[in-house]
Amino acid sequence: MARLFSYYVLLISWILGLGLLSLESVYGLTAADEGQVEGFFSQSGHTNNWAVLVCTSRFWFNYRHIANTLSMYRTVKRLGIPDSNIILMLADDVSCNPRNKYPATVYNNAARLLDLYGDNVEVDYRGYEVTVENFIRMLTGRVSPDTPRSKRLLSDDRSNIFVYMTGHGGDEFLKFQDAEEISAYDLADAFKQMYEKDRYNEIFFMIDTCQANTMYSKIDSPNILATGSSKLGESSYSHHTDYEIGVAVIDSYTYYNLEFLEDIDMTSNKTLQDLFDTYDPVKIASHPGIRSDLFRRPLDKVKVTDFFGNVQNVELTRQRYPLLETADEPFNESDVPVEAPVTPSNYVVDHRYHSFSVKRKQRERGWTWIKDHIISPSNVIAMVATAGIAYVVSQAIHAQCL
Repeated sequence: MARLFSYYVLLISWILGLGLLSLESVYGLTAADEGQVEGFFSQSGHTNNWAVLVCTSRFWFNYRHIANTLSMYRTVKRLGIPDSNIILMLADDVSCNPRNKYPATVYNNAARLLDLYGDNVEVDYRGYEVTVENFIRMLTGRVSPDTPRSKRLLSDDRSNIFVYMTGHGGDEFLKFQDAEEISAYDLADAFKQMYEKDRYNEIFFMIDTCQANTMYSKIDSPNILATGSSKLGESSYSHHTDYEIGVAVIDSYTYYNLEFLEDIDMTSNKTLQDLFDTYDPVKIASHPGIRSDLFRRPLDKVKVTDFFGNVQNVELTRQRYPLLETADEPFNESDVPVEAPVTPSNYVVDHRYHSFSVKRKQRERGWTWIKDHIISPSNVIAMVATAGIAYVVSQAIHAQCL
């Protein structure tokens, strides 16, 4: 009886050892898995992008603020955000101003190589519609029922929003067309309402004005990254003047942001940390600020196109997605007709691969999985050692029983 009991102990110990090894094989993270997990948490998880571009100035002598905003408008469109996802608030009073030597144009450089106004600008809030009330209502979604879609920010909890503002400001305030002001508390409250109503996934707030960094000092909502052109007590200066037009045509902070953005396209892997590393207080003539304590992701993992571009999550694969259990065979280029060359358009786009990766791996397990995970050299050595220890323990127990 005692000998039978010892055999039971030996068998149970061996099974437990094998089970622990199997669990480690199944649930242990390989280097590739760890990279995938890290990649998951470094991604935004957003499905759509929006841009809110606000010029709070009017009048001819504020030409540069209009140029700032139109420059950002052109950039986000070039990088993939459609007009349907852009809210443009602009006084729109300089392109046809009588003092404009080049009618129906707006330039951001004295060389006048690029007309920002052109024939493809969709202004959503024009002239006296650019008010603090309209701005806050648009952000929070508290607009009247008759408001057209083009004036609505139709974002959701999977939206990344780029908010850009420029104009004249001071300590914790920004003027709207020399008639009213929005305070840092107003802005923080608007973002708080957006968070409570699930109107964003992440927000990147950028402001170019005097004492700009004070405007994001009261924000306390999560997943908001903010940057400004100048610290408390500093002015934000223009970059250069077009003497034929007679006014400054762009601000320094916006100019150097654009200098970086013009070198990328919608497939770029440049990060916001790369952008911030280009900030030079000597060139900008002020001290730009960055606030990232509310932001969950490291800046060197955040692509510039996460805010300035559109969602480009298209994954090409040479393996068909198994809609049926019997259809789980690898892609064969011979399946494509000879007259149709093999191009990425011939491949099946597997959008849900990562969502079903665990299920796919279970189906793929067989002799290969057993060979790699159960009878690998390290596992065999561990099992032999476990069996040896169990045998010694069983013999000790048997001796005690005798």
